[in-house]
Amino acid sequence: MSSLSFIDVSVSYGRSVAVTSFNDTVHPGEWLCLIGPNGAGKSSLLRAAAGLVAYSGSVLVDGSPLNLRSARRRAALVAHVPQSPAMPDDMTAFEYVLLGRNPYVGYFGQETKQDRMMVQRVIERLDLQPFAMRPLGTLSGGERQRLVIARALAQEAPIMLLDEPTTALDIGHQQQALELVDSLRREHGFTVVSAMHDLTLAGLYSDRLALLHQGHCVASGPAQEVLKAETLSEFYGVSVSVHHEEDGTVVVVPRRTVPLA
Repeated sequence: MSSLSFIDVSVSYGRSVAVTSFNDTVHPGEWLCLIGPNGAGKSSLLRAAAGLVAYSGSVLVDGSPLNLRSARRRAALVAHVPQSPAMPDDMTAFEYVLLGRNPYVGYFGQETKQDRMMVQRVIERLDLQPFAMRPLGTLSGGERQRLVIARALAQEAPIMLLDEPTTALDIGHQQQALELVDSLRREHGFTVVSAMHDLTLAGLYSDRLALLHQGHCVASGPAQEVLKAETLSEFYGVSVSVHHEEDGTVVVVPRRTVPLA
């Protein structure tokens, strides 16, 4: 179980500022979901935490700067599910998920029987057995996306960064993938930071939301506090209805701005 802290984290690409002075601490076992319109800075913040882009400020794991760790140690601490991962077409699905075990394999070693058994369990839990031995180039976008999630789960890092993990998935596999992440989080105390566009799913699975707009965090807290019609209208420029279910679920429903004839 590990905490992840952002202290005045800013990300820029040349003269373009993507994230400005983001501060938050995600406690062990907590799920923080980043929401906001396209270009708000969600992916940049996750990439900074994964060590994939330069940033100012500090990203800490259990109080220690993450950028001072070796690449292998960072991979053992943080698993990252990107939006558009590189996936070799001729690699099999099983081989791809097995890459998640690389942080635990010595420089001149190879995966153990236990590594392969662990990968097999993840594949089964995500219903990926039918094409485990098929080349990645023969799989659909949704199937490939599920494999990226499976690889991150196989990594068994205490911190998971999920960048739009369900974009290419149908509603059934969306729920299956998020339920599995949530189940493992509760079983093992994983800390999760995700970026999601589906606001209802974001509020349903996360403990807290952070709403980003033009690189700034403009609202943070439980879904009931952040997912308000007036807030979403201001920062997304949309017309929505927000419904509160008896179980606490917050449902965001788009509304037409032009009445039906």
